[in-house]
Amino acid sequence: MSETINAHAAPKAVGNYPHARRVGNLLFLSGIGPRDPASNQVPGNEQYADGRVRRYDIAAQTHAVFANVRAVLLASGAHMDDLVDVTVYLTDMLADFRIYNQIWSEYFPDAANAPCRTTVGITALPTAIAIELKCTAVLKD
Repeated sequence: MSETINAHAAPKAVGNYPHARRVGNLLFLSGIGPRDPASNQVPGNEQYADGRVRRYDIAAQTHAVFANVRAVLLASGAHMDDLVDVTVYLTDMLADFRIYNQIWSEYFPDAANAPCRTTVGITALPTAIAIELKCTAVLKD
């Protein structure tokens, strides 16, 4: 048996899927991006008239994606310290990894208590974002 979670404080999903699904004490978050929940805009993006991204701010997007993950976790009765595994997708590993990694350390300063992490460089994401997180948490009884 599983329970779906949709967080009102997080941006709407870009497809037909929930923000998260709880199965027992495991919580699986769908891919979470940095879009602003109120405006649906991507923080730090500057776009050409045709919608292509001219410039983006990986620091702004990284902070925003963590805020959105936190919103989904809270709606699920969880917290950031309940995360056990995170897969991070970056569209420009070479340019963005250092900044993203530094910001990661702000949210998880103690490596011994940080979730496991895999960072993957990819060519694109479904919307004009530079980072997306796929998370798994273990909920406390």
